[in-house]
Amino acid sequence: MKKRIFMYLFLFSVLLIVFQYVNSKNIIDKYEKDIQTYKTNILGQEENINLLEDQNYELNHFSINGNEEALTFFEDKGYKTEELIPAIIDGLYSMNNYKGEDHPIVPYVSMTESKMVINKVRILNHKWIIADFTDTENWGEIFVNYEIDENNELKYKLVDYFLYPMNN
Repeated sequence: MKKRIFMYLFLFSVLLIVFQYVNSKNIIDKYEKDIQTYKTNILGQEENINLLEDQNYELNHFSINGNEEALTFFEDKGYKTEELIPAIIDGLYSMNNYKGEDHPIVPYVSMTESKMVINKVRILNHKWIIADFTDTENWGEIFVNYEIDENNELKYKLVDYFLYPMNN
């Protein structure tokens, strides 16, 4: 009788060990598969990050923030670029507060009930700005020269403009 009890205990122990081994192996295999999936995902995300960094570099090529010569131009004249650049942009946006039909710098009159307004501004360098404008239905772009005169006032001069054709 004692012999059978030991044999049953031994078989039960063997079955328990086999069960633990199989269960542990399945868990480890699942973790290894998950790790491999995450490594693949991380590699894909790193590739996306590198692609986005390259695109960001290309997009910022024609921007005053990526143009050391333009920033140095202002700094050499004694301007603080972190204050000047927002002032230049705000100067164009402030032109959106106009009376009447004629925008101060946009050469088109609104063909809708809305006013013609400047939406987005990009300072290209220490002389040029590109901006887009709209009246909610029609839109276009302007190319503007700007300078700071001897009285430290910003002067804007429209160089070129374009209104996209309406889609009917």
